[in-house]
Amino acid sequence: MAHKYLVDLTEEEREDLLKVIHKGKAAARKVARAHVLLQAAEGATDEAIAQSLHLGISTVHRTRQRFVDEGLLAALSERPRVGLPPALTGKQAAFLVALACSTPPAGRCQWTLQLLADRFMELRPIEAISRESVRRILKKRPQTLATSRMVYSQCQSRLCLAYGGCVGPVRRNPMILNTPKCASMKVRCN
Repeated sequence: MAHKYLVDLTEEEREDLLKVIHKGKAAARKVARAHVLLQAAEGATDEAIAQSLHLGISTVHRTRQRFVDEGLLAALSERPRVGLPPALTGKQAAFLVALACSTPPAGRCQWTLQLLADRFMELRPIEAISRESVRRILKKRPQTLATSRMVYSQCQSRLCLAYGGCVGPVRRNPMILNTPKCASMKVRCN
């Protein structure tokens, strides 16, 4: 069968591929693509390459195609993956952290993830946020792990940890942060 994408390697490209294979530091997918290109340059069919390297035929075909269309570097590297955008912006996440460190609603001794999600949607113009998104955001912020170690710096709107590290500026909102203007105070859940 005649291939639409014929791999013709220069001596320099062949040496680069051999370096990738023998160096031992490259990712397994990159090494597999280097093997595909070397075997394709020797005239092997897609089916034979796929069988000898335990790859899918479509992987072999796409590697050939990317080499011919885009060059050696593109054939060896992966395309960036899009992924989902973050659930919240940095400011929104900071607001959520401040909300989690504030006093819980009346009748509660501490915030639950669902309460935080519901209150956050009331205060911010956001369509929806799940309990799991709130959990992941708070998990990434060390200041929410031990709220008893947090203090507010004097006469500033900065949330600081008791051992000296500051989280950064937090806009004072009397409805959320129940803090006096010029007093250091520990934030605790009773």
